[in-house]
Amino acid sequence: MAGSAGTPGTPRVLRAMNDRAALDLLLAHGPLSRTRIGKLTGLSKPTASQLLARLEAAGLVLATGTIEGRPGPNAQLYVVNPAAGYAAGLDVTPERILAAVADVTGGTVGEYELPTPGRHPAQSVVRQVTDALDGAVKAAGLARDDVRRIVIGTPGAFDPNTGRLRYASHLPGWHSAGILDELAAALPMPVEYENDVNLVAIAEQRLGAARGHEDFVLLWNEEGLGAALVLGGRLHRGWTGGAGEVGFLPVPGAPLVRQVTKANSGGYQELAGSQALPKLARELGIRPVPSGPYAEVAAALVEQAASHDDGPHRQLLQTYATGLATGLASLVSVLDPELVVLSGTSLTAGGEPLRALVQAELEELAASRPRLVLGDVHEHPVLRGALESALAATRDEVFDTSR
Repeated sequence: MAGSAGTPGTPRVLRAMNDRAALDLLLAHGPLSRTRIGKLTGLSKPTASQLLARLEAAGLVLATGTIEGRPGPNAQLYVVNPAAGYAAGLDVTPERILAAVADVTGGTVGEYELPTPGRHPAQSVVRQVTDALDGAVKAAGLARDDVRRIVIGTPGAFDPNTGRLRYASHLPGWHSAGILDELAAALPMPVEYENDVNLVAIAEQRLGAARGHEDFVLLWNEEGLGAALVLGGRLHRGWTGGAGEVGFLPVPGAPLVRQVTKANSGGYQELAGSQALPKLARELGIRPVPSGPYAEVAAALVEQAASHDDGPHRQLLQTYATGLATGLASLVSVLDPELVVLSGTSLTAGGEPLRALVQAELEELAASRPRLVLGDVHEHPVLRGALESALAATRDEVFDTSR
């Protein structure tokens, strides 16, 4: 019925649209005055004043100081109330769970790291998740019920058809058929799950090198080699959630790996994954080769190689760049993305020298020539992506003033 409360174009809906526009502007630009909000939204001064009064009464904005200390309604500055809502993110690896809580403005208010060495049954996984979340909630000075939503990032992906984790045999305790139901029963808020590399892409799209880009590929290399595919502004996950598991990709220059899921590896992983770099360094006579986890060793070797203009170190960097471009050529030929983001310590450690070499190699191997850039989100990018994903849904809920 025309004029009913929920009909598009009615005063309530229009007010809600204006409210959300103002809140998004405050998130993007920080403290704004009534006059500035009016200009940015196209609203009259009286309407902007009513809007801010409404949002302040609802606890969504706070008055905070004035412009250059001048009194008066035009000079009063407003910000989004950080306490209007909270969301949580978890970054899960075989060694630890890193948890964080962020307020609705995106500020991290509590973090907690829970070591998880060894193999654990499913019930222990549920306990680990709740303990990690509770640690972050306590660090934030909040209660678990204050968190409106949580996003959990893991290697591999939960198959939407079966609910089982795939492509991550190295993540102990997470492969039980009932693990999602057990976690849902243990947590009082909506829970979402996402592949860790996909979350890095979300972080780069919202905060980093892929801002403003609708079609891009993110190539990730740390303990494993993976990719995230963003097409038309949206993540492409695939039928089983396995889109982007490019480590399994057969590539020239590497032996053909069969039974890839049993081997937990594939041609591209063997050619250009982190574990290939120590072996390559030894073959080139580079000494000493550091010891430790593959990702740390690879990052150290690549960083060292990037500082040399010739000799075996430069040869290592060139061979690594050729291997990376070999797999990227297949992705680029199929997807034709606007941009390729290189992320993960085994890539970003090479800086501009590695990026330039991969760009040059890719231009010889692929007809499409996307621009290659280094990722900008360096501190816990998986966790940051989980928080950004959880915050997007939390803001939609908290900022909906049409109800």
